Amino acid sequence: MMTETELKFRLAPRQLSTVLRNGASRGQREQTRQTLVSTYYDTKKHKLRRSGLTLRVRKVGDQYIQTVKARSLVGVTRGEWENEVAGARPDLTKARHTPLEDLATKKLPGKLKPIFQTDVHRTARTRHVRQSRVELAVDQGRIAAGRRSRPVAELELELKSGHIADLFRLARVFERKAEAELDLRSKAEQGFELVAGNGPDAHRAEPIQLTPELSPRDAFRVIAHSTLRQITANADPVRDGVSEGVHQMRVGLRRLRAAISLFGDVLPRARTTQIKAELKWLTAELAPARETDVFVKESILPLAEQGVPRRGARAMRKTFSAQRKAAFGRAGEAVASARYRRLLIDVAEWIETMQPRADDGQSIAAYAAQLLDRRTRKVRKQGKRLNDLDPQQRHKLRIRVKKLRYGVDFFNGLYRDRDQNDLADFSERLKQLQSALGSLNDFTAHRELATEAALTAPVANRRAQAFASGFIVGQEREAAHGLLKNAAKELHRLHRLRVKPRK
Repeated sequence: MMTETELKFRLAPRQLSTVLRNGASRGQREQTRQTLVSTYYDTKKHKLRRSGLTLRVRKVGDQYIQTVKARSLVGVTRGEWENEVAGARPDLTKARHTPLEDLATKKLPGKLKPIFQTDVHRTARTRHVRQSRVELAVDQGRIAAGRRSRPVAELELELKSGHIADLFRLARVFERKAEAELDLRSKAEQGFELVAGNGPDAHRAEPIQLTPELSPRDAFRVIAHSTLRQITANADPVRDGVSEGVHQMRVGLRRLRAAISLFGDVLPRARTTQIKAELKWLTAELAPARETDVFVKESILPLAEQGVPRRGARAMRKTFSAQRKAAFGRAGEAVASARYRRLLIDVAEWIETMQPRADDGQSIAAYAAQLLDRRTRKVRKQGKRLNDLDPQQRHKLRIRVKKLRYGVDFFNGLYRDRDQNDLADFSERLKQLQSALGSLNDFTAHRELATEAALTAPVANRRAQAFASGFIVGQEREAAHGLLKNAAKELHRLHRLRVKPRK
């Protein structure tokens, strides 16, 4: 088995020449050029992909090279197994001593079929960074699946020898000089997206796969890498103004920030503080888009059917449609900025290179059980006086509930099958509680938006817009009583988990 440690970046086509000009070490001129045609194989139901594997056959000159790759749960290093084969079809006899061997039944060869193909022109050269050697490869071409296709313009940096810090050091050079943006999707993942017909759609969180023997630090790295994938996968939807893309990027940011909080006692303080500040910046840049989008859809658009005079409903719709457009523009600009590109590199390096603040040899199974129990007790204690909490205190309780729910999601795979129903029930109660508290928090934000709209409306529409604003505030104040009642009920039913993780 070989392992590859690499970073992949998306580029604007106009930046390809910039990368090639700046890619050579001083005095170096040698570079290789190849045309690589790769066919990716899987079953009709994508059995290999669901198992975290990819299988491709690549034509390089007169040779055919079969490659099996295993998805990395942790970060930028993954397993790779290569063998020369006789032709364009896979040869599963060459898959021995690879993760594919366990799936290679007698029937599998007949079920494999070409799923998509990549055709790229690769220009590669070696770059020396301090004592490290990095291969720099620029790929330009297309991914094709039937009649669908999409362009490829990528930069790959693979660490051949040396220190991973030097890989990130070089990454920052190309971010600065060529606006290279970290992209955690492999060509295989892009190909499967193409097969599914996915355009700039929002990407939801992927399942977290932890094993009980992992250390807390390594478990955190698995979780953090998964959340970073969710963040980067939603960059295009945010830039395209897809509201669900904004929501899912914010979910990815919240999940990462929640993980940092849950694992706070094992993470290094200094660098983590800087990372948290940058994640908070991006969250804040996306927040107005999400807030105005929810306000328009849930509070303003229904006004016309609720007996509010047309003039007031129309004025509110016009005012907040403009605000919504501006907020989405702000979100898109943030994700297109150099600060965002630097944030991705900083987070990826932090995940890869962090050293734990403390390591007592505890497994993630024991750590998770203690953490969930402690967090549950805190939520129940604060929730006993729910009706006495002011909006800011309720907001803090909602954040605690949200972190606890994310913790259950992160650690779900650590628990035995017979305990999954209890975990699902616990998670559902947290979801209902988070939803009720979230709506109460939204109402507070909506009241501020509606009040501001009434006070700043043009004279011609001031009375109509004030009436519509007052209607929204009154309606939501009435709904708040029911939400508080529901939240109190869920808190009363929230029991401590009595299940034990697998060992």
